[in-house]
Amino acid sequence: FCRVDPYGFERPEDFDYASYEAFFSRYLVVLTRRAIKWSKLLKGNNSIQKSLKVKRYIRKGIPNEHRALIWMITSGAQANMEQNPGYYQRLLEGEKNDKLLEAIKTDMNRTFPDNVKFRKTADPCLQHTLYNVLVAYGHHNKAVGYCQGMNFIAGYLILITKNEEESFWLLDALIGRILP
Repeated sequence: FCRVDPYGFERPEDFDYASYEAFFSRYLVVLTRRAIKWSKLLKGNNSIQKSLKVKRYIRKGIPNEHRALIWMITSGAQANMEQNPGYYQRLLEGEKNDKLLEAIKTDMNRTFPDNVKFRKTADPCLQHTLYNVLVAYGHHNKAVGYCQGMNFIAGYLILITKNEEESFWLLDALIGRILP
């Protein structure tokens, strides 16, 4: 196993690789079965209907390969993104609030210091992506702007979606609608 997990976090020096491998070799069967069920449920669609089956599947866990899509659909972020084409880019190109930018820049280097993908030496470095998402959100939701800790939420969304605009819309769904 690699010293870095799939999301870019370094494992600690005392990480027990033998126990992890023993557990994961058994759990991989469960994960594979779950992924197959999710693939059948989605059938190439970018939509799902609310049902007890979907609720049960979600509670058991969404496989990594489907997580971004399911989050986008169930949160309403996918619908908002589709209803507002180009909005995210316009936010980035619009006039900027200097106070907001300074607050965001203050927290940039504090975001996941143990994650190799957020280091300035990473290629690509996710700090620029994170900065864009936070700037766009701060201008989108002026009542909230930027609050300390939003960098970790947005950073996690970026690691999951691997997509800047989707991360913005998920952040909006979380802060604006789900947990206002």
